[in-house]
Amino acid sequence: MQIVGPERYSLTYTSQAFTVLCNKGTSKFSGIAVSNMPKLYIASVNGKPIYVGITKQPMQKRLQYGWKAAGEHGYHGYAWRKSGEAAEVDVWGHADAIERNVRDIETVEAEVVYLIRQQGQWPEFQTEIHFYQSTDIHRRVASEILGRYLAP
Repeated sequence: MQIVGPERYSLTYTSQAFTVLCNKGTSKFSGIAVSNMPKLYIASVNGKPIYVGITKQPMQKRLQYGWKAAGEHGYHGYAWRKSGEAAEVDVWGHADAIERNVRDIETVEAEVVYLIRQQGQWPEFQTEIHFYQSTDIHRRVASEILGRYLAP
């Protein structure tokens, strides 16, 4: 399982819209975030993960969907868009996913959320998670990813 990243982006937002700032100083997503490979992304505030998600879409499109959703088909969008005004979004890609299959990165997503829960509580705005049987590789990748957020 080849994971690339993370790439970090700063978001400023209201409940209606968001703007992005790339770590390169541009106002758009780039690199892994614009690719079609399966991605895991973590929104955090002050270094604390508040939401963990996955997507195959470019991040701009995925975030727009989460911002505009209004309950159609049961999806109400990101709850965190209605709280605060800034967040960091880190993006990792599953570079060797077979046929863009998301099962492995979705398993890592669940393991990351589980590790966050072991630290005290679920991510504040996590509303859904899919659990699959994990392997040592999924758990190792999740631990490495979450290590970015844990204080020494």
